[in-house]
Amino acid sequence: MDDLDKQLIFILRADGRASVASLAKSLGVARGTVQNRMARLEAEGVIVGYTVQLRPQVDEDRRIRGLMMIEVEGNRAGSVQKALLGDPAITQLHTTNGRWDLVAELRADSLQEFDRVLARVRLLDGIANTETNLLLSTHKL
Repeated sequence: MDDLDKQLIFILRADGRASVASLAKSLGVARGTVQNRMARLEAEGVIVGYTVQLRPQVDEDRRIRGLMMIEVEGNRAGSVQKALLGDPAITQLHTTNGRWDLVAELRADSLQEFDRVLARVRLLDGIANTETNLLLSTHKL
């Protein structure tokens, strides 16, 4: 994935119903470019579908969630962050201090999908180490 693919995914994450024309205008490219990239991203399994966003409390019961703590090699934080922001399974990404450089919230529909997400993230260039914890329940304060 290049920067244009990542920008396209970023826009689609905010509005999965955006028209090809509006996407092309936002990205400053031709409509055909957007259509070809969307088709390629779908064929490669990067985009696996388009969905409706629900209020978090409605959606939480049906999704497996986890926190992945990430240690980045050397000065690779920028490239790792960029790669992670393009991943549709990552719903939040935080920079931190201390032992871990980044904390990513992951969501998946099944344990098998969650396992594929973990494998995909761990293979990114610049990631030195990770630790992942599943979120079992949430208590509101």
